[in-house]
Amino acid sequence: MTETANARKIAFATFVRRALDDARAMRAWSGTEVSRRTGVSRQTINRWVRGDWASDPEAERVVAFCEGLGLNPATAFTALGWDRTAPPRSAPTPPPMDPDVEALLRRLVDPNVSDAEKFHIRETIRYLAYRPTLPVDAGKRGKQAG
Repeated sequence: MTETANARKIAFATFVRRALDDARAMRAWSGTEVSRRTGVSRQTINRWVRGDWASDPEAERVVAFCEGLGLNPATAFTALGWDRTAPPRSAPTPPPMDPDVEALLRRLVDPNVSDAEKFHIRETIRYLAYRPTLPVDAGKRGKQAG
C-alpha cells in the first residue's frame, strides 16, 4: 500500500470517527441508529473506521452516510482525495425545527446543565421517539383536551 493510499484511509477513518462521535454526543445515536438513519450497514461503517477496505468506498454510500448525519459530502470526498471539480449538490433545506425541540437541544449542549439532567432529557426523548403510536379516536379528532 502506498503512503498516499494509507494517508487517505487514515483521513477518511478520522472523518467517520468524528462524525460518529458527534452523532453520539449531539443526538445520542448509537451505531445502530446511525446505520438506520444513513442506510449504511454497521459493518461498512466499522470497516471505514478501521480503514479496513481494499478499494475506495462507494460514492453513493459516502453521500448517504453524510446526508444521514447532516454533513457535507465534500468533506468526506476531501478526506478520500477525490476530485471535487464537479459542483456540489445543494442539500435540501431542512424544515424549521419546533421551538421546544430547539430548546432541548440547546440544553443538551449547554455546559451549565448537569449530566444527570442531560441523561433525563435523552431518556425522555428516546421513550417518546420509540413508543408505539397512540391510536386516534375517530370521534375525538380535532377536539382539544379539557
